Amino acid sequence: MAAQAQQQPERSKMARRLLAGGDEPDPRFTLANERTFLAWIRTSLALVAGAIAIEGFTEHLLSPSMRLFLGAALAILALMMAIVSAMRWLQVERALRHRRALPLPVLVPLITLALAGAILGFLMFLFGWFS
Repeated sequence: MAAQAQQQPERSKMARRLLAGGDEPDPRFTLANERTFLAWIRTSLALVAGAIAIEGFTEHLLSPSMRLFLGAALAILALMMAIVSAMRWLQVERALRHRRALPLPVLVPLITLALAGAILGFLMFLFGWFS
């Protein structure tokens, strides 16, 4: 019975290729990693909703060029966030399996800089420095 508890479940070829070996981590850590990934995806979806809202509901408030700038900035930010969060999930999962230190999150400074740029552009528009 103890031998059965030690056996690891058989993984699919794709999982073995993506996860690159290692030992099964504690499920709590894997699930925490997944919850973090899903939080980033929810944020990405919220940014897409913001891009759609800017395009759909600000026709009388913003110029077409500003709507395009803000909508595109939010959509590109959402795309970057979705891609980088998936890569981060995989890096963390591999680190957990190989008992290595967790990688630094590239997503945080990247998203911060991109969002700061979008906010700066919007402020420039509000104060008339950018038309």
